[in-house]
Amino acid sequence: MIQFPKPYADAVARLRVPSGFLIVLVFAWLSRPLPASIAWGVPISLLGLLLRGWAAGCLDKNRQLSTGGPYAHTRNPLYLGTLLVAAGLAIAARSPWLALLFAAVFLFVYLPVIQLEEQHLRHLFPEYASYAARVGALWPRLTPDPGSTPAVFRFRLYLQNQEYQAGAGFVVGLAYLIWRLPR
Repeated sequence: MIQFPKPYADAVARLRVPSGFLIVLVFAWLSRPLPASIAWGVPISLLGLLLRGWAAGCLDKNRQLSTGGPYAHTRNPLYLGTLLVAAGLAIAARSPWLALLFAAVFLFVYLPVIQLEEQHLRHLFPEYASYAARVGALWPRLTPDPGSTPAVFRFRLYLQNQEYQAGAGFVVGLAYLIWRLPR
């Protein structure tokens, strides 16, 4: 994975949420959906939302290293889910420019943030280094990591991690795309 300088990673981490509002405006401007594009894109986004939801329900942030459930396949299932949601929305919006924007944001914003989070986890959990050696950062393993601990989805964690916000954002984006369909 590309290594980003820490000052850059810190700066983009602070700008991640405010820049999201700009991305919403660009999404609205570049979207040219058709029924077929929505039919192709929505299942990909839903797959991403399901992965994010599963991961959020298995994540007890800063209290326990999550290595089970989706974390037995990839160290960053929330970010992988985000990538799938964005890809599905770009397909549904029928915009290659939007796909390029989402890819650039993932590369230049999310990857540095992932690196910062991994530094934090290495400091917080000594066992993170061996886990990271066995499980890829984004590309998922087909079989679960044999060293993973069993994970049980807990709705309390799903709510605590405020994962419902991703679903709500997707619903708003989908409603907008449907509204933008040619009449």
